[in-house]
Amino acid sequence: MQKRPLGKSSLSVTPLAFGGNVFGWSADERRSFELLDAFVDAGGNLIDTADVYSAWVPGNRGGESETIIGKWLKKSGKRAQVVISTKVGKWAEQPGLSPVNIRQAVDGSLKRLQIDCIDLYQAHEDDASVPLEETLDAFGRLIDQGKLRVIGASNYGAARFADALAVSKQHGLPRYESLQPEYNLVNRAGYEKELEPLIQRENIGVISYYALASGFLSGKYRSAADLAKSAARGGAVKKFLTPHGLQVLAALDAVSAVQHATPAQVALAWLIARPGLTAPIVSATSVEQLHELLGATTLQLGHDEIAQLDLASA
Repeated sequence: MQKRPLGKSSLSVTPLAFGGNVFGWSADERRSFELLDAFVDAGGNLIDTADVYSAWVPGNRGGESETIIGKWLKKSGKRAQVVISTKVGKWAEQPGLSPVNIRQAVDGSLKRLQIDCIDLYQAHEDDASVPLEETLDAFGRLIDQGKLRVIGASNYGAARFADALAVSKQHGLPRYESLQPEYNLVNRAGYEKELEPLIQRENIGVISYYALASGFLSGKYRSAADLAKSAARGGAVKKFLTPHGLQVLAALDAVSAVQHATPAQVALAWLIARPGLTAPIVSATSVEQLHELLGATTLQLGHDEIAQLDLASA
């Protein structure tokens, strides 16, 4: 699987990232180990998680995903083969981007992950209560200490992200080398209108989430009756059951038939082909499902097929 540079950093990542939000939630420890092994054995290297994963599950408190990844790293011996990305800022037990919280959160993540250095550490969301200079300086000190390699940001608006880049340049601080926005075939405008021009101009890596729109772009949900197929995803998918959403599915079906691929593979291949996009994040709860999604990395869409999908999803 060919690797891509992450911004101007020294990190290189494969064109699909594995989302660790399922670990400790819809995938138990044993299944999580199987999925991680399958992902790496297939050539994948970017594993995305966060300290808050998966605090929303009854009985969990957060940190479960990092803990499972840490156990897998120790058991598998595959630390050198992967890029570990985690996040800070959204966990109720350690919220925000104050220097004190960042220092404490990093140490907690390192302990759970059982590693000495986090490859990519992301601000999970903006914290307007803390000056950008203080947040970036805290990250910089942790880089100097060898606890972090590269920093990134998730869920930042274009103006705030641009301000962060300007502060880094003005004060000689490390800059965010990646951005993690929501982006997929049925949710394009928010990213493309303001964020995309900025990241291309500044050479920022992009690791997008909700790549399959909570499963809608898999083609499994085409009517209100289909929502009952998944109690966990039904509510999130319902908003896409519109004439626009169904138009996108029809285009996916048409391209899938020509490519002899699944709608999910085509939707991911469209993202992978997008200029400036480094790696969409995918999640899977079975090895079979993961292998299907990984098939997107070898799918070459023609210019006419990309244009067809662009038009249907515009």
